[in-house]
Amino acid sequence: MTETLPDPPSTPNDALRLLLDGNARFVAGEPRHPNQDADRRESVAPLQRPFAVLFGCSDSRLAGEIIFDRGLGDMFVVRTAGHVVGPEELGSIEYGVAVLDTPLIAVLGHDFCGAVGAALESVASGISPQGFVRDVVDRVKLGLVSLDDEALIDPDVAVDEHIRYTVDLLVERSAVISERVRDGRCAVVGLSYRLSEGSVRQVGSRGI
Repeated sequence: MTETLPDPPSTPNDALRLLLDGNARFVAGEPRHPNQDADRRESVAPLQRPFAVLFGCSDSRLAGEIIFDRGLGDMFVVRTAGHVVGPEELGSIEYGVAVLDTPLIAVLGHDFCGAVGAALESVASGISPQGFVRDVVDRVKLGLVSLDDEALIDPDVAVDEHIRYTVDLLVERSAVISERVRDGRCAVVGLSYRLSEGSVRQVGSRGI
């Protein structure tokens, strides 16, 4: 079964609903696989009109088009280990918002996140990984500074806190995103994914 999306949603709430409805189908084992046929491939070739920027962790189990039951041209996807933000990532997200005019940025984290686990281990031991992995871990640690000692031993609490931190960081660091959120043209929402269940839940937002 296929479906098309001729006009992408123009409001943050409508875009979020489309993501959550697709995830519900995925969890129920009833995906529709929309916008994945030859007609869709041809129609989006000249121009893309995604309805959301998906900024997620690079984890191989976090394939956005699958877990949200979407297809070609639906989401502008940016992924890094632990969804950490650097200049290139922020520029890519700004492109999705300012140039492609997407009304929603979804920050997607998940349980059993290796980057968050490494950050917690680094906090506990005082030892950071070597190589450029250290940069990833150090950026995750920035999102955990507000947690007390008890919370730092709970990976699920740490994951949610890191997602919220990323949501706030995108708005506070980017004037482009901040202006659009303030004007109601865009929102940033944090979503936490459960690997075994396939479900997402909202854990933070700005503008929605």
